[in-house]
Amino acid sequence: MKNIFSLLIILILFTSPAFAKIFDAKTFTLDNGLQVIVIENDRVPVVTHMIWYKVGAADEPKGQSGIAHYLEHLMFKGTETVAPGEFSRIVRELGGEDNAFTSQDYTAYFQNIASMHLEKMMTMEADRMMNLKVFEEDFQSEKNVVLEERRQRTENSPQALFIEQMRATLHGNHPYANPVIGWMDEIESYEWPDVKAFYNRWYAPNNAILVISGDVTVDEVKEIAMRTYGQIPAKELPPRNRPQTPAAIGQTDMVLYHERVKEPRYQSMQIAPNYKNNKEDAIALDVLMEVLDGGPTTRLYKNLVVDNKIATSVSIYYISSIIDHGTIQAAAIPTQGKTLEDVEAAIENEIQNIRENGITDEELASAIQRLQDSAIFARDSVSGPARIFGFALSTGSEIDDIENWPELVASVTAEDVQRVANEYLDPANPWVRPAVKGYLYPESFKGSAP
Repeated sequence: MKNIFSLLIILILFTSPAFAKIFDAKTFTLDNGLQVIVIENDRVPVVTHMIWYKVGAADEPKGQSGIAHYLEHLMFKGTETVAPGEFSRIVRELGGEDNAFTSQDYTAYFQNIASMHLEKMMTMEADRMMNLKVFEEDFQSEKNVVLEERRQRTENSPQALFIEQMRATLHGNHPYANPVIGWMDEIESYEWPDVKAFYNRWYAPNNAILVISGDVTVDEVKEIAMRTYGQIPAKELPPRNRPQTPAAIGQTDMVLYHERVKEPRYQSMQIAPNYKNNKEDAIALDVLMEVLDGGPTTRLYKNLVVDNKIATSVSIYYISSIIDHGTIQAAAIPTQGKTLEDVEAAIENEIQNIRENGITDEELASAIQRLQDSAIFARDSVSGPARIFGFALSTGSEIDDIENWPELVASVTAEDVQRVANEYLDPANPWVRPAVKGYLYPESFKGSAP
């Protein structure tokens, strides 16, 4: 007879109201190829307006790392009709906020603002999609800003430098090995014609996704979109040809002692599948990560921090919304008297336990419920759905993947979780290449750490 937790899974799978479409998003595509997503939410009279370009750091020319991020900065430096800095000033004067971010696979720009000002935002964003104009002095001053950002966030942080080197080692020849902000010497080398060529190549309506969430209707958005973005011609886009991560057979361990490190830290990274290429396994890995590290009562925190006092903190997470290989990353800080090898072994023991013995029905049901709840709670936000759709669609997922995600999660079985643990987290038989492991120590540990 099925126990109570098996029955709970059946109830979740067949009766949960979450299996209506989560966001009930509406979509249409303009004649120039711009895909538009509208998530209607009239709880408050505000909207989030986001434009996602399907280009990021992994699409940069060789030797020009960081150019996608640099262009993101320069997009605020004006057009033929908008003076440098004027874009953000207008948004603030209208009571809104704006910003942008760059990843390996996309670049996104957004404004959160009262819905009455949506057309103004769409007009200005459409303008800088095709009419970017940067003066030499602004180009040089912004280069200094980016170089200082790299110094502050990476060069002055031994942990950031360490993780950057681990990532470079993990991905080998693949462009994910390059940091999004770029390598310092390459940032210094390129000039405005290089950045402008990148802009001309990739910034086009048929290489973008417009996501609008909030107090607006799809009919209203369509009318405004045709007047603004709809006037921009499509471009012939280059192929996104990327070298693939090469296979490897050797284990890489990185060790760093540094005077600015205050406490030892263990870190690991390994290649994993992604949603775009293997949705079934990616969802099972989501559930596995939730079983391991979904809260204070789940395996890693309970066993390493609460019960056995091996670590003061521990985490494991999975990056799957990405064009090419995803990654699984783990980290832990040992308690006094314990070593990095102790926390490493403890994490691997927990994973090995799942690989050999699987998970309980209770763990499966709880993990599924928490993941479903997180999706349902996202409906209460205005900006959250815009980000969810942007992240997913710009990395190869489909609208139905988002709308039906709770149902997809509920279809995961305990056998699925055990299977992906064995397939992707077996150190004796690594997928693509072994994990890169990092051991970060205070300078005072030199000579005493293993």
